Amino acid sequence: MASAPAPKHFLELRDFSREELDHLFARTRWIKDRFKRYETYQPLRDRTLAMVFEKASTRTRVSFEAGVNQLGGIAINLNRHDTQLSRGEPIEDVARVISRMVDVVMIRTFEQSVLERFAAHSRVPVINGLTNQFHPCQILADVYTYVEHRGSIAGRTVAWVGDGNNVCATWLQAAEILDFRVHVATPKGYEVDARAAGLKDASRLAVFADPMDACRGADLVTTDVWTSMGFEAESEERMRAFAGFEVDAAMMAQAKPDALFMHCLPAHRGEEVAAEVIDGPQSVVWDEAENRLHAQKALLEYLVCGRVDP
Repeated sequence: MASAPAPKHFLELRDFSREELDHLFARTRWIKDRFKRYETYQPLRDRTLAMVFEKASTRTRVSFEAGVNQLGGIAINLNRHDTQLSRGEPIEDVARVISRMVDVVMIRTFEQSVLERFAAHSRVPVINGLTNQFHPCQILADVYTYVEHRGSIAGRTVAWVGDGNNVCATWLQAAEILDFRVHVATPKGYEVDARAAGLKDASRLAVFADPMDACRGADLVTTDVWTSMGFEAESEERMRAFAGFEVDAAMMAQAKPDALFMHCLPAHRGEEVAAEVIDGPQSVVWDEAENRLHAQKALLEYLVCGRVDP
């Protein structure tokens, strides 16, 4: 008896080709349009999504749970203390069991290696809902949001201001796949690790000490909190290190006049972003947040059902 083919996973953005990402953007638009017209679309009837959370979440949980329900499926929410992981069961054994009972798994955890170990022993697709290293679902939604507002991101410049974290690293992957550049400005000691992100084309990345220089001529300016989850003990030190890296009106004025502002949320007004920016006319953060829902529905459709064309 032939063994089943290995499932398609979404552990990093670079797991998908440009053609696959373009397909997801097209499906996101189609699915969102139907949603806005209150038209039912349920390709995942009788399908189950298991959501495993080792890191707390608002947007990730709501967007995946609402999304799979809107597609006709059901979601099972598992926190670490709800499983035998809290009692030392190997992640490989958890993967073997859960993947025999559900159709797709989303995991939000700390180390990428945990996610990879789970996926290596899973019979079903596994989605990275966030790790310390990467956040591909966020960038899937972010790039779609840019496309929705401004068209193709190819040839554009994205300015990242702040911590060189998991979201920043995933922007580097997106730049290489989708043919745009990223300008990164971080305080010393908080640089993005381009090698760990897997960046092969150095021309996709330009590093700046001054965030004003990073924003100059950008089509999109984006940032994140200065202290990500799991780094709370460093909060005071980071507040000192990141002084001068708040995205404010002066910084946005260095970007193109029609530049957009994004933030993956939650945001701290008066720290990484000024209220006049996040609540201003160039901000698309609420569209960006909503698009997590629609982009992830397209992702679930693709992983569970394969390519669906209108």
